[in-house]
Amino acid sequence: MTNEDTLRWLEHVADVLRENAAYLTQLDSAIGDADHGTNMARGFKAVRDKFPTMAAMDMAAQLKTVGTTLVSTVGGASGPLYGTAFLRAGTAITGKQELAAADVVAMLEAFLGGIVARGKAQINEKTMVDALTPAVNAAKQALNEGATLKEITTRATQAAEEGMKATIPMLATKGRASYLGERSIGYQDPGATSSWLILRSLSEVV
Repeated sequence: MTNEDTLRWLEHVADVLRENAAYLTQLDSAIGDADHGTNMARGFKAVRDKFPTMAAMDMAAQLKTVGTTLVSTVGGASGPLYGTAFLRAGTAITGKQELAAADVVAMLEAFLGGIVARGKAQINEKTMVDALTPAVNAAKQALNEGATLKEITTRATQAAEEGMKATIPMLATKGRASYLGERSIGYQDPGATSSWLILRSLSEVV
């Protein structure tokens, strides 16, 4: 991946989140503040506005710009969580002019690490971590098996989708959804869904 590819990924994410804003907000209306889709679409619109300047940046700077933009424009928990994720992802690839498969896996691992560090969530707590953890594990396994970047991102996306769907029967113990207790069971986590969409966008661009 080159910096043009990274920018193409981010542009695709912005499109996909705009297209799915109503769906994400609908999911969030059941167990959250009914604003996840709106917030994510607004955040990535602000990112899109910076694309002309980002085109000349290296990949690390691009991802860090996404991180700082999301922190400053996205409301609720999503801004700090995704902002930290993109900042950590950028740090993981500092100095790289292009990304080999191992670099992309390291970037995804750092992305997850940023969310865990900021949100203190673990697996099985009905959060974005439930989509991202299996995705990163699948990516690392695929890399160890010598898979291509296309295969790695495809398998990561499939694992994220399974993890996202697995949040439906879970009891939420973190964030706004945890206030609902037993009533949070039976609903898909919106954060896990947006995480899957971000990974799916990467896979599609690759």
